[in-house]
Amino acid sequence: MLTKTRRLLWIAAGSLAVLIGAIGVILPLVPTTPLLLLAAYCYARGSDRFHHWLLHNRVCGRYIRDYQEGRGIPMRTKIGTLVFLWGTIGTSMYIVDILHVRLFLPVIALAVSIHVWTRPTKIT
Repeated sequence: MLTKTRRLLWIAAGSLAVLIGAIGVILPLVPTTPLLLLAAYCYARGSDRFHHWLLHNRVCGRYIRDYQEGRGIPMRTKIGTLVFLWGTIGTSMYIVDILHVRLFLPVIALAVSIHVWTRPTKIT
């Protein structure tokens, strides 16, 4: 049985992961999916109510469940993700005036692209 303090720490960690993951919807360098999966892990250990809320959330619940259960990512989502990723990375490379950041951005985009593309494709 978890102590109340441990449960609150798990809930706090899960909530922080959800918050940062939500920011990642807007900022391409913040990995949304891993953070939401981390939130699901934390909530599963801290609160059945929060875990249920996250997995049944109308915005991201289905995607988290599908990812956790190995059902994959719909092709439309993969393509949209990659177009948005490379568009924002390209824009960032144009705006940022620091050479090592400009060189690192496509490396990050390539790693994320490989990860997204190699996930199973969900047939809807």
